[in-house]
Amino acid sequence: MEGLTRSVLSDVRTTVSENREVSLSTELVGARAALRAAEIDADLPFAVDNVSPGLQRTFGYVLREGVTNVLRHSGARRVKVRLGDTWMEIEDDGAGTAVTAGNGLRGLEERLAQVGGTICAAPRSGGGFLVRADAPAGGPA
Repeated sequence: MEGLTRSVLSDVRTTVSENREVSLSTELVGARAALRAAEIDADLPFAVDNVSPGLQRTFGYVLREGVTNVLRHSGARRVKVRLGDTWMEIEDDGAGTAVTAGNGLRGLEERLAQVGGTICAAPRSGGGFLVRADAPAGGPA
């Protein structure tokens, strides 16, 4: 199962990288496919039009990294993604262990800093893990 999940994730990444332009809607499609292949119940939005246009690319990267971390590290059975005009949350019911900031999270911190935003990644008190990205209204200046 892990091999199949990694293969699907690799295929999705190849497809996305061939387009070179990250978009939240494309990442959402990829996340849905990768989570389905890993047999993780995914509660994902069907549309992204409520997200500020200036933040869609940045939130696409957040979604990509968040789902990658769920697949690789969490052991989750369920994932929920919520989007607002200037925020995004990815929560799971996995192990919820402490964060060791790797290149992925550091990269997200840098991307969000470019739009004046922040990212918080931490275990949830009731178990699982939460990644939340916030940015000022309007996205990049």
